[in-house]
Amino acid sequence: MALTTPATLPADWRDFVALTKPRVMTLVVFTGLCGLLAAPVPLHPVLGFTAILCIALGAGAAAALNQWYEADLDALMKRTAARPLPAGRMDKQSALHFGVGLGAFSVLLMGLAVNWLAAAILAVSILYYVIIYTVWLKRRTPQNIVIGGGAGSFPPLIGWAAATGDVSLLPALLFLLIFLWTPPHFWALSLFVRTDYAAAGVPMLPVVAGPKATRDQILLYTLPMGIAAVAPWPLGLAGPLYGIAAAALSLAFLILALRVHRNRATEAAGMAPEKALFGFSILYLFAIFGVLVLDRWIA
Repeated sequence: MALTTPATLPADWRDFVALTKPRVMTLVVFTGLCGLLAAPVPLHPVLGFTAILCIALGAGAAAALNQWYEADLDALMKRTAARPLPAGRMDKQSALHFGVGLGAFSVLLMGLAVNWLAAAILAVSILYYVIIYTVWLKRRTPQNIVIGGGAGSFPPLIGWAAATGDVSLLPALLFLLIFLWTPPHFWALSLFVRTDYAAAGVPMLPVVAGPKATRDQILLYTLPMGIAAVAPWPLGLAGPLYGIAAAALSLAFLILALRVHRNRATEAAGMAPEKALFGFSILYLFAIFGVLVLDRWIA
């Protein structure tokens, strides 16, 4: 008797929205917007809105393609099992077509409406996340989030390029800041959900090297991250308002990272410092970028 595969339920609009990971997209859009607003060249509001829309659509496309490729992994993890593909609310072909179409549209619109440099960086960011992180690194190395973290670092570059048509030192430092922020942010999360990654066979650092080595790495990345955050001030790219705020926020991040480093818990129930660092890390990036824009505006 032949085995039959359960029919996939018809997806509705909410499933397509879920594919774009809207909560993650919020931070991506915000850093892109701040890159645009911090630029020395004002952009027409309609073009500015279009640029941010393209960043959002591009981020959503990358997220959809990530879920298309990782549907098998998502089905094995409690944290992701309810997503549209593993839950059987959508077939993989629909997710693939949605992701490719959304990504192509976002890049084409950015190029035609704003400029082709911003469009090119947007295209690179999508391909980086899908090919380098999702396909190549995630299932192969515990350093996946370190190298793959570059994917989430592009939005300030895109926003700046949309306004100015070029890339300079300040947006490059913002790229570096997010690049160095990603490992401690993501490893704090992966520490208290590592059983999920272990069940799915994903070689995240806590699974492969253990909690102690991961906590060491969190602290190791926090130090250069703080330097990158404060660097625009002594380099004359931002004023004292930004510099003092960045230093204070980075110090708070370091204190939380030290608490994580001292923690010896191996079960999620004992990982309150890790959860606190993960939550603060999101606030940290929002605050750093928000203060940068405010500082540039009042300068």
